[in-house]
This record gives sequence, structure tokens and C-alpha cells, in this order.
Amino acid sequence: MGINVLIPLIVAIVLFYAAYRYYAPFIARVFEENDSNPTPAVSINDRKDYVPTKTVVLFGHHFAAVAGAGPIIGPTVGLIFGVIPCLLWLIFGTIFIGAVHDYSALFASMKEQGKSMAKVAETSLGKPGFIILISFTIFLLLLVTSAFLGLAAVALTSIVPISELGLDASQTMLPTLTRDGVPMAPVGAIAATSVIVITLAAPLVGYLLYRKGVSGLTASLLAIAVCLLSIECGMVYPVTFGYTFWMIALSIYVFLAAGAPVWIILQPRDFTNSFILFGGVIVLTVGGIAAGIKGITFSAPAFNLTQGTAQLGPVWPFLFITIACGAISGFHALVAGGTSSKQISRESAAKTVGYGSMILEALFSVGVVIAVGCGLNFSRYIQIVFPTDPAIQSNPVLAFSMGVGGMLERSLGIPSSYGTVFGTLLIAGFLATTIDAAVRLNRYLLEELWASLFHQPPALLRSYFFNSFLCVGTMFLLGYTNAFLSIWPIFGSANQLLAALTLLGIAVWLYRKGKQYLFLIYPALFMMVTALLALVYLLLKVYGPEGNVTLIAVDLILIGLALGVVFLTLKTFLSKPVPAPITAPPNRPT
Repeated sequence: MGINVLIPLIVAIVLFYAAYRYYAPFIARVFEENDSNPTPAVSINDRKDYVPTKTVVLFGHHFAAVAGAGPIIGPTVGLIFGVIPCLLWLIFGTIFIGAVHDYSALFASMKEQGKSMAKVAETSLGKPGFIILISFTIFLLLLVTSAFLGLAAVALTSIVPISELGLDASQTMLPTLTRDGVPMAPVGAIAATSVIVITLAAPLVGYLLYRKGVSGLTASLLAIAVCLLSIECGMVYPVTFGYTFWMIALSIYVFLAAGAPVWIILQPRDFTNSFILFGGVIVLTVGGIAAGIKGITFSAPAFNLTQGTAQLGPVWPFLFITIACGAISGFHALVAGGTSSKQISRESAAKTVGYGSMILEALFSVGVVIAVGCGLNFSRYIQIVFPTDPAIQSNPVLAFSMGVGGMLERSLGIPSSYGTVFGTLLIAGFLATTIDAAVRLNRYLLEELWASLFHQPPALLRSYFFNSFLCVGTMFLLGYTNAFLSIWPIFGSANQLLAALTLLGIAVWLYRKGKQYLFLIYPALFMMVTALLALVYLLLKVYGPEGNVTLIAVDLILIGLALGVVFLTLKTFLSKPVPAPITAPPNRPT
């Protein structure tokens, strides 16, 4: 008998609530949360990067930026190991590692005037620690943007046979094209139009928010209207371009957007996109509940370790690096220290933005496992995500979209065609959002690196155009020359390794201030060993035998940089006496 899909959903909701209610306040006490302390957004407020922001708007921006496509792609690919391993990692990984990581990174950056995690590490590990960590971070961002650039191009060109959506060739519900005599629905083209409309509308939303001062409710209603309009435009005017076109077009877009003030494109675009993602959380949750009430069980196996190992590698470490966003992701610390800490208006909002957004993202990932696990036949899932024909690209976006369509049809009676289109819309916009935010963050980091290496950096190195072009050009080359399934494992390893290094850096930062830090050390050690083991396995078993010189070099560099941070951390702990941790809660303002 299969597992009823409602059981893991209820367990996840209860445990996530308990963690937010009882564990997050402990972290707030460690960091001495106090709303009488001015945040960097208030004390600096340059109206470009440092902008005091309404909590509801910042939550939308932060959630969209950290979530993006990660909580969809990781669980969809990781499902090859089986339902139960995925769910256990998503729930307990989030509560004790991921949400702690995000909240702590946001608070530490906020306490250090909105500086990046590399700059925060510099206060604890010195200039060598800063240079090593920032170099590691730059490599990670190149990997994440490269992986998502190719995946975005695949998503925006996805097509599905009309018959698989339960429709016949004469249907008029969706636009149709014919490939090799087979009627197809261009679901990716519909999503492409939606992405274009939301991006073009972003400056208007930003103008109304920051130049006209409209309320958060008004801005939210406008954002929802833009989302609905974008979907309608996509159904009527689907934009059909090829894979290479979208790789080039997205690269040009993020190059231009990387230097614009955050209120013009980045923040309002994320804010608008977040409502599609919020809708996704609601749809998946309601659909999962309805499916459980109807007694629907998973079609995916509870455990599938043998096949998962054959496709990705041993369950440990590869489950834990395949599913990153949704459990823990080092990329989240970059968003926290890169943009969110510069926009948060009061310290108490960090719990909502940091810990709360990670909890919501994890709940979303649980919904993804449920949707794909019960809405898509498992053999069809294998064909889409792990194709045996090397000429066919892996397309976890399509597997997720069809899973959503199948689950909603089985649970709520909604035609699978609508669900599949919605699933594609849900993920396509956030692939672009993640690339957008990551390139901007990489530009920040390069600027910090040059300022550290040179007393007076040359004008070229201070140029937005040079730094953005360096990020975008490298991203394009890596993404264009390597398939998604080649980049994702090393990205996942680097991502989880950065999370471990971030936890270590903040632990040392707390240690130097005489505060509790062991709640960060234990998850840091687990993630460190896991990620390093994955990198060594990839080097010896995958990239080495394949002769992939580029990824071999990146793998070795990541291992070397990580070991450098570990050495500096051990040196810090061994060279100074351990201060007495502060355990009494601070006085709170009334």
C-alpha cells in the first residue's frame, strides 16, 4: 500500500510551525534583536542599494530571490532516490540547518552594516579569510547562473504533446504547433510571454512604490493584476524562440539589469513574481490536501536508492547536494548579505524575512515532491529527467509542470493542461529571477574583491560594465558548453559547501563576541563533510573519467578554497581562549 500524500504534508506543516514559534526566537536572543537599533537601510539609506522597505515587499523580494527555481528543480531531480529520503531531508534539514543558516546570515550582515558574508568573515578570519571566501562565492555564483541559464532556455522552449494533456488535436484551449506530425502545446512559449510582460511592468511597480509611495496592499493588488495579465498575454501571444536565442537574450537582459537601482527592476520584478510563487504554494498545498482526502498515494517509490545511486551517485552525499534550496542553500546567504540586509527596516523583521521565508520555501518543496510523486507516472518521470538518449536534454521543469497538472486533475478535477501551463509559468519566471539576482550579487562581490586586492583599483575594475560583462560572459560560456546534469552536481556541492563556510564564519563571529555558537557549528560540520565528499567523488568518478577539464579545474579550486577557510577557522578557535557564552536574553524594547 502506498503512502497517502496528506501524511507528509500535515507532518511538515506542524513541525515547521513549531520551529518558527520556538526555535527562531532562540536565535533572535543570541543576536540580541532590538528594534531600537537602526538597521543599515535606515542609517545609510542611499536610495539605490540601501533602501528601507516595507516588510511585506521585502519578504516578497527575498523569498523570490532565494527560492527561484531551486526548491522546484532540486526536489524534482532528487526524487530519483525515493519519496521518504527527500521528505526527511527537506523537513529536518530546513528546521535545524537551512532556516538557521538564512536567519543567522541576515542578522550577521545586518549587524555589519549590510556587508556580504565574505566581509563578515573578514572581521573574524582576517583578510585571508575574506579573499578565500569571496573567491569561493564568485565561483559558486558562476555555477548557479550557468546551470540556471541553460535550464531557463530549456524551460522557455518546452513543448508537450497535446495528447499527454488529455486534449485532442482540435482543442482551442491552448495554442498548438506541430512537430514531426504530432500536435504539441508550447507551454514554454506561454511562460516566455509572461516573463517578458512581468519584466516590462517592473519599473512601473517600482515607480509607484518608491516615487509615489503607494501602500503595500495597493502594490500587491497591482502585482497580482500584472501576473494575471501576463498569463493571458501568454495564452494569446506565445513567444516561440529557440534555445540559443533565449540563452543570449537572458544574458543581455541580466547584463543591463545588474547595474540598475534595485527599485527599478530587481525588487519590483521579484515582488511581482513572488505572487505567482505564493500562488504555487497555495495551489500545491490545497491540491495536496485534496489529494490526501481522496486517498491518493504516491506513484513514486518510497525508497529508490539503487536507481538513484546509478543516476546521481550514493544517497549520501548526493541527496544532500541535489536538494539544496528547500533544505539549505549557501546562495541564500548571498541574497541575505547582498540585498536583503540593506533593505530591512527593523531588526525584528529579520525573523519573518530570514527564518520565515526558508520555512515557506521548504513547504513549497514538500509540495513539489507531492505533486511530482503522485501526479506523474514514475516511468515517465525517468524518461523526462534522466533520458537515455544523449541527444535529449534533461528537463526537470517539464517533469514538475506535468506533475502539477496530473495532481490537480486527480485531486481537484482541474484539467491537466491548466496545471501544466501553471507549473511552467511558476518556474520559468524564477529561473530568470535567480539569474538576475545572482549576477548582481556577483558584481557586488567582484567590486569588493578588487577593493581588497588593490589600494586604489584601476578604473576598469571599478566599472559596472566590466564586472557585469565578466560575470555574464563566463556564465554564458559555462552554460552553453555544459549540459544541466553536468553542472548541477558541482553547483550543488559548491552551494552546500558555501552554506557550511557561512555557518562557520558566523560561528566564529559569534564566538569572538562571547555568544553561543554551537548551534551553528554542528550543521556546519555535517554540510562540510557532505559537500567535500561530493566534490571528491565527482572529481574521481565523473569529471576525471570524462576528461572535462573545465569542471575538473573548478572542482579542485573549490576544494582548495574550502580547506583554506577550514584551516583559518581552526586556527582562530585554537589560538584564543573561548569566551563565556551569553545566555541571558537581552532587554527588549517595550
